Amino acid sequence: MKLQNNIINMGLALLIGASVSSCSDFLEIEPLNDIVLEKFWNEESDVENIVAGCYSALQTQVVVDRMMAWGEFRSDNVVGGTNIQNDASLQNIFKENLNASNAYTSWGEFYDVINRCNTVIYYAPTVAEKDPNFTQSELSATVAEVSALRDLCYFYLIRAFRDVPYTTVPYLDDTQKMDQPAVKFDLVLDSLIMDLEKVQDDALKKYPETKTYYQKGRITQDAIHAMLCEMYLWKQDYTNSVKYANMVIESLTKDYEDRLSRRGGSISSTEQLIDGYPLISDKPTSGNTYGDAFNSIFETGNSRESILELIYMNDDNMLSNAAVSVRYGNSRTFPGFVKPADFIGSDVKDELFAVYLTKYDTRSYENVQAIGSSDYGINKYVSSAYLDVSSSDYKTSYGSRAAEGYCHSNWILYRLTDVMLMKAEALVQMVNSDDTTAIGKQNNDSLLVQAYNIVNTINKRSNCATSNQDIKYDSYSSKNQMANLVMDERQRELMFEGKRWFDLVRRSLRDGNTNYLISAVMRKGSDNASVTQSKLARMDAIFWPYNKDELKVNSSLTQNPAFGSGENNSYSKN
Repeated sequence: MKLQNNIINMGLALLIGASVSSCSDFLEIEPLNDIVLEKFWNEESDVENIVAGCYSALQTQVVVDRMMAWGEFRSDNVVGGTNIQNDASLQNIFKENLNASNAYTSWGEFYDVINRCNTVIYYAPTVAEKDPNFTQSELSATVAEVSALRDLCYFYLIRAFRDVPYTTVPYLDDTQKMDQPAVKFDLVLDSLIMDLEKVQDDALKKYPETKTYYQKGRITQDAIHAMLCEMYLWKQDYTNSVKYANMVIESLTKDYEDRLSRRGGSISSTEQLIDGYPLISDKPTSGNTYGDAFNSIFETGNSRESILELIYMNDDNMLSNAAVSVRYGNSRTFPGFVKPADFIGSDVKDELFAVYLTKYDTRSYENVQAIGSSDYGINKYVSSAYLDVSSSDYKTSYGSRAAEGYCHSNWILYRLTDVMLMKAEALVQMVNSDDTTAIGKQNNDSLLVQAYNIVNTINKRSNCATSNQDIKYDSYSSKNQMANLVMDERQRELMFEGKRWFDLVRRSLRDGNTNYLISAVMRKGSDNASVTQSKLARMDAIFWPYNKDELKVNSSLTQNPAFGSGENNSYSKN
């Protein structure tokens, strides 16, 4: 691993200048001078400061860039946008022309966060011995929090690269051995699950409502349960995936009901539960303008549907979400370096309905903004969107985009509908098509109906038709049809959120082939379709190559066999 060798040089001196008692100062992190290790780990505030540095490191442009690139850019959702010619590595991603020189294969920043977390876990018990104010419960909660952050980083790494170097030991000086072989995907995944299972009860259930940014910007039990839900989905342990999805859904529902109970008074129609779920209605409180859910989730941020997001303070003097500003667009350049695939942008206008089921899906107008008659930009995270349906000719008004380098949109890691759809996916996979007994058929039908109801509820939330239009269950009544419906709904709901490629990879691992992935990717077109299909036909190729610099410094790494020696852009033959 290309890690920095010393804690002092790691940038762990990203500290909070003031007390962490206010709701926002945890995120207001400024770099200080290098610290003397022996004089630092002495009291609880020292630990809290380093934990803040872990979050700060996750917010950097390089990390969010990788979250986007690894989870989205190879999928059917996006293609190259404005000035793409200035980023050769990004161009090659869209061409499926990946090699070890591609800048987006670097992973050092993720291992930096991992090492910070390992360092906190290593030193925090010593601080608890010195500082009587740092109680055992607080120590356990801190270890749970940074363990989950570390596990989150490893989860990104294995989904992108499959097998990766794995350690829970901090690198503190130059004498430590740093070149480690890659550990198999399944072994790392099992370790992450075991770790989260162990610490979940020690994590904070929730932060006080007075600490708004802590509630959604720091690891809680809900965040850990969302991670476990997804990890078990990748492990193909569908019973446990559903178990943790239910824990998240029940928790957010209870939070919603508690807030309404404390507030008292009547509840407006847009505040009602949607089919029993605490989803935000996209319907207007009055009039005919939709967009309440979209703007609450992506423009304002910290919505009641959020579970964990990287928070960027709405302050131009603070760190901005540069990844969104550059990749998706800003007031000067829109589209950004990436834009929606043409078939997605024109889906409703041309009545293709290859993505959205009807013209009444508000997400088709909110996610994507038309530029002229034939070009489109990604609007999600970039600006607000309001859809006026008072006439048959729908009109969408978009808010102003932030100046270049001043985007403060939060980057969402987990939210409620993501977990709901993971539950739906797990339910479908629990169907045993080979069981044709009466009881087996009854159980299978129940699982399919449960999955359908989740998809229908989420789709309904974004339906602006004057009368309710449910998805027709009869069109998706087999296991394969329902599995495809869930995948399609995940694409519609989570578009541009760094999820789609990972969904396609998970589907490929489950299917044992890349047929579904190839059919999806080819929808956006390719200058060399036959070559792209040939490359992606190999399971190894849906993961990323190791960066050439990592191969140089870590002699224990062996390149992904789909990428030859790693020094060129050729694929090994099957």
